[in-house]
Amino acid sequence: MLAEPSRTVLGPDPTHRNCVLNGNAFQQDAIQSCNGWQYACFYGTLSADAASEPLYIHLSRRKLPDGKWETFVFDDYPQTTDDGHNTVQLGICPGDGTIHLSYDHHCDIIRYRHSQPGIAQSPDTFPWSASLFTPPLSRLPGLGAEHDQLFSYVTYPRFVQLGPSLLFSFRTGKAGLGDDHVALYSAQPPNSESESGHGGYGYEVLGTNLQGVSNNPYVHGLDYRGGRLHATWVYRGFVLYEGWDDPADTKHKQQRGPNSAENNHDICHAYSEDGGRTWRNGAGAVVADLGKGESVRPDSEGVVAFTIPKGSGLSNQEAQAVDHEGGVHVLNRDAVNGEQRWKHYHRSPEGTWTQHPLPHVQGVKGGKRGRLAVSKDSDLYLILPDNTAPTLTILKAAKATGYSSYELVWRGDGYPPTEPLVDTTRLDHDNILSVFTRALASNATEANSNSDSSVKVDVVVLDFAL
Repeated sequence: MLAEPSRTVLGPDPTHRNCVLNGNAFQQDAIQSCNGWQYACFYGTLSADAASEPLYIHLSRRKLPDGKWETFVFDDYPQTTDDGHNTVQLGICPGDGTIHLSYDHHCDIIRYRHSQPGIAQSPDTFPWSASLFTPPLSRLPGLGAEHDQLFSYVTYPRFVQLGPSLLFSFRTGKAGLGDDHVALYSAQPPNSESESGHGGYGYEVLGTNLQGVSNNPYVHGLDYRGGRLHATWVYRGFVLYEGWDDPADTKHKQQRGPNSAENNHDICHAYSEDGGRTWRNGAGAVVADLGKGESVRPDSEGVVAFTIPKGSGLSNQEAQAVDHEGGVHVLNRDAVNGEQRWKHYHRSPEGTWTQHPLPHVQGVKGGKRGRLAVSKDSDLYLILPDNTAPTLTILKAAKATGYSSYELVWRGDGYPPTEPLVDTTRLDHDNILSVFTRALASNATEANSNSDSSVKVDVVVLDFAL
């Protein structure tokens, strides 16, 4: 069993909202470490005694292993939409030490801001404040007006570190009818001048890596390990509905809109060996060269790992991780065998896919999604919320077992249903599992904690020594 974690509080969670904004599976990173410091972002009120609306982005940092959190608020952008899609994502570029945020999207124009260079490289030399960052931007740094149309209908932004650079991924279109795109932020020599006029940094649009055809891909994750960028995803088929082609249509923005998870099908996989410019199937054959305008499509040869029909309880955007030997791990759930179960789908470094149902937990159809994490020893940890009780569970699948058996290593109460997030960079460097989630405040009671907005809940980080 794991020892009890240390727990630190980032701030109060806005439980008066219908939708959870702090802790959703498609937040690739809301917590990340760099150069011995840890950073986290979340939504909260302007101050402890402020009105409950609107919300604002809070950005925190602490010196590892146990420094006190420093937090400031971006008070120039009020967040007002009660929609669980509209989360905030954090990215750090190792090459120039810039910190990046993308936030508040559900089919919206790009919203973005970033720090000046060097902040994450020499954090001790910079007092922590919003003045280190740009104002809200409606373009990525380095890009001009010719890309505005591409960035006018953004959902699900995510960041991935690629060596010294930073990859940015996002969806355009709507549920069941959309595409995923990638752009690369490269740190440039300090005296160079980017198109944005800031100098020293800038994005390049690589292209559409995943193209939907009467459907859209929902990405479990993007992970870079050993020179390979891996992506896994499910497809969601599109069902026509009245007004679907009306530019003013908002039905698709409903939390369970016309094209719901019932239309999810198949688990797919592709990887890139050149930072997302060309993509290969499991056999190593190139299936898309973005430089030629190509994309991975539903009919691309060899990308389907598991054929899972619609109506099987398959979730979208659950979780992905890549171990240190290059094995790919996916967390999802299905009822193909007649019983809805959480499952671990695994691709060995040799390319063989297997799947195993998880013990100790129940995979609820449509329930909160879990997270995967890989230790320095390449053991797999599965962090799983409970959908009926304020309970968080961690399972371990050891490398030595071929990831085929699952040990219950920790279970804690007082954690309202939340989709946990993990600091993968700290895990790689320190073998500390930092989990970003929500927890009942120390003075709260568990009564009705799953649904009662009067119960006080905090955004917290749990640190487990592995």
